[in-house]
Amino acid sequence: MTRQPQSVRPILSFLDKAGHRASAERFALLSQIEKEGSISAAAKQLKISYKAAWDAVNALNNLFSTPLVDAKPGGKKGGGATLTDEGRKALIAHQHLTERLNAFLAEIEQDICGNRGSSPLSSPLLWSFAMRTSARNVFHGIVEDVITGAVNSEISLRVSEQTVLTTVITNKSAETLDLRVGSEAFALIKASTPVLMADNDGARLSARNQIRGTVSSVEPGAVNSEIQLDIGNSKTLTVVITRQSTESLDIKPGDKMCAIIKASQIILGVE
Repeated sequence: MTRQPQSVRPILSFLDKAGHRASAERFALLSQIEKEGSISAAAKQLKISYKAAWDAVNALNNLFSTPLVDAKPGGKKGGGATLTDEGRKALIAHQHLTERLNAFLAEIEQDICGNRGSSPLSSPLLWSFAMRTSARNVFHGIVEDVITGAVNSEISLRVSEQTVLTTVITNKSAETLDLRVGSEAFALIKASTPVLMADNDGARLSARNQIRGTVSSVEPGAVNSEIQLDIGNSKTLTVVITRQSTESLDIKPGDKMCAIIKASQIILGVE
């Protein structure tokens, strides 16, 4: 069988300092939001679901230190969305770098493809080194405090004006990550980790992280439900609980809820 020649097509993604990727598809969504002024209209243009578009917007706003999209939910036919100044800068930077990358690869494509019959995919230049994680929640933050104990260290990470996450890691890990006051880090929280309770319960808990917010969406499934919690400053927390728990708590959009997360259940990462 004759092997067809392969062409090199660059796909540019931005990586955060934890190695998580803002893909070209998400920048295409930003571009459409800029044109349409609406997440639902942008999703329609890109032929993706309204929920997928919102998930991408929430992920981008959580991933960057400054939100890229200022969105106002209003259903599939309502609401509106605009790019922030930071969002426009990120979009322009992505477009400019993509153009430069295309020009660069156009110059070297012939050499790579003709390198003694080897596939261009074998070149380290063309591999994506983006790490992927199953954690739905990734927050950029600044270390506010480090308390070192005999075995463990307590790290306070401010991820927004309203939210500070407290995590406990070993002293060895804190030293390896070189965590200091003022340094940047990323907090990873699996969607199944938080425990939800009504914000007006008045319960006293030992959990260090009690993140309060407003339910923005509820997506029921056959077994589990996915809850989006707006925690302020364009940050969202995705929580997965059983459908039975969702019904027992009667969780619906607009409800004030509190997400409980133990300090030992948050993973920290740095560049």
